[in-house]
Amino acid sequence: MQKPTHIIRPTQRWYGLGFNELLLYRELLLFFAWRDVKVRYQQTALGVMWVIIQPLLYGLAFSLIFGRLLGPQSNNIPYPLFCFAGLVIWNLFSTGVSLASASVVSHGELIQKVYFPRLILPLSAVAIALVDFSINLGALFLLMAYYGVVPTIHLIFAPILIIVAAGTALGFGASLAALNVQYRDIRHITPFLMQIWLLATPVAYPARLISSDWSILLALNPMSGIVEGFRWAVLGTHAPNLHDAASSFAISGLALFGGILLFRRLQYRFADII
Repeated sequence: MQKPTHIIRPTQRWYGLGFNELLLYRELLLFFAWRDVKVRYQQTALGVMWVIIQPLLYGLAFSLIFGRLLGPQSNNIPYPLFCFAGLVIWNLFSTGVSLASASVVSHGELIQKVYFPRLILPLSAVAIALVDFSINLGALFLLMAYYGVVPTIHLIFAPILIIVAAGTALGFGASLAALNVQYRDIRHITPFLMQIWLLATPVAYPARLISSDWSILLALNPMSGIVEGFRWAVLGTHAPNLHDAASSFAISGLALFGGILLFRRLQYRFADII
């Protein structure tokens, strides 16, 4: 009896998102994510503590530089806690973009040997960022307990903001990953871009301090509404401006779908270029 044969053919259209195919390869996605999490902290003296150290050091630096100046503007929340909450959700985005942008090139040999949905690579990178985020979130709740800050009822909106942040990271990360295959300058630009983007996002300062002349730029930054919204949901700070929040969410959605479409448009040349 002849055994069934499964023939893999490239899709005839590049504008689909390929979610059905990703669902079929979900076990491979979980394997990539689990493998990369294990490799990430192997042979390190502090292990997962490195996840917490980075935002803590950033928070310490911001507290020393801006704490006395911006402390009274943090809505009666201790400034170190105010700053750390912003850094926790920012690091989810920053780590996801940084890991996703390098995910295709770092798996070049695998791409040349076997077929699998290429979008799994940036997706697994964002999954690693979510694991790091969960560790930082635990540290944030411990810091809240230390300062005696109780979460508000708005905490129920936090999962939505986390999903939007992860989706935004996937959109930008997938775009950079596709471009990084052909233009290796991307790996040098990405860290610099993340540093500038951090300063342009209300992480160390509340968005209401920004002059109205610059409010349009704040509204165009998808992470502005996400950071402000997350801080409001967890700490009960001032609610984000609805117009800015809606603009951030809209741009996040465009970044996600645009990034996936660009990635799928360029993925057919990955094996040849790498």
